[in-house]
Amino acid sequence: MSAMRVLLVLPLLVMGGVAATAAVGPPDGSTPEQQTAIAGDPPFVARTLTLTNVPRGTRPARSLFNGRDLSGWDSWLGYDDPARTYAPNPGAPIGLNHDSTGVFSVVMQDGAPALLANGRIFGALVTKKAYANYHLHVEFKWGEHQWTPMPRNNGILYHSHGAYGAFFGTWMQAVEFEIVPGSVGMLLGVGDSRRAHGFEDVAWNVGARVAAGHDPAIAYPHRRFMVGGTLAAVKFPAYNVDAATNAEKPLGQWNALDLYVVGNRSVHVVNGVPVLVAQDLSSADGHGTRPRPLTSGRIQLQSEGAETYFRNISIEPIDHLPTVSGP
Repeated sequence: MSAMRVLLVLPLLVMGGVAATAAVGPPDGSTPEQQTAIAGDPPFVARTLTLTNVPRGTRPARSLFNGRDLSGWDSWLGYDDPARTYAPNPGAPIGLNHDSTGVFSVVMQDGAPALLANGRIFGALVTKKAYANYHLHVEFKWGEHQWTPMPRNNGILYHSHGAYGAFFGTWMQAVEFEIVPGSVGMLLGVGDSRRAHGFEDVAWNVGARVAAGHDPAIAYPHRRFMVGGTLAAVKFPAYNVDAATNAEKPLGQWNALDLYVVGNRSVHVVNGVPVLVAQDLSSADGHGTRPRPLTSGRIQLQSEGAETYFRNISIEPIDHLPTVSGP
């Protein structure tokens, strides 16, 4: 799910021998339809972006992690063997609040309490409450272990809504603030696969629009956030836009993530660097239905194949977004 361009291919090839008849891999730009979707994108030009007019909370920030336990969160786990996630007829997921193996736990890390998502089983911690118009602050760092051959992988799923496990039995529909090396801050939509027989059948019904430029150095759809770029629709087959720059710190160091959301618009910030602005966040009920503005939802912290620590998780209400600009 995170970094779909990687994750939906590798389980078919390397994770526990899942049959090649599972999900079809993600678009790679090899078809006329896929090429047409990105044909109007201008060349990506790297710019130094600045963040100004940063909002102050309209009320004091409150912590979403008390440092002792998982109060305020639910857990949802997918399949006991992650290799089944994208297989046909995978059976029933582990489900709601049945984390008997400690996929999520509170640990001490660098002298302070942190949430650990150990990554062995795919799933998420989900806030019990839904939120709108907020600034979310989260710090993360990678742990030592990763359990799949794919790159380290995690994410913050915001405006999460609908059924638990709608996406391959594991995550709710949402907008994703991607956490993967080299692409922290990427945006993609997490849809509904409950009636799907393969990748292309998924109801990619969570969308957005992001100003983007064409960067051939990255995987299809070759889109990076770019001030002044084409206002591109994030929808299948061009289902993500990468961060404008890699602002992640070296492996083993803590990173600060800031997500600003007002209505159906959002700003992604990594270690103080603005990396993406989105507008027209939307959701639909399924294929062919009219999308509606997506303005609120729950927050999911993922477990997805690699140890990840989270700390200093706080949220505060805001009444405007910061301004992102570049030369």
